[in-house]
Amino acid sequence: MTPIGTRREILGILRVLNTAPQASGEDVLYGPGIEVELPPGLDPVTQMLLKLTDEDVGWDVIRAIAHRTHWRLLDPLSGRELRLS
Repeated sequence: MTPIGTRREILGILRVLNTAPQASGEDVLYGPGIEVELPPGLDPVTQMLLKLTDEDVGWDVIRAIAHRTHWRLLDPLSGRELRLS
């Protein structure tokens, strides 16, 4: 897979959207209505797991991430790419 970015780059992008680890060096990032799991020790990062934890808030954050980054968002259950434009 093509790298999404370095851990540092990803943390910088998501921090602007109020999404960050609770402590430096952790692999789980918490944001409003979402959690993002980075693969342990992998740098550059080629994939992440994004979990929706609060539908009322999380979808707005996911849309903001998609618009800001242009990352591909895939639903692992259906295999479909999410279109959030």
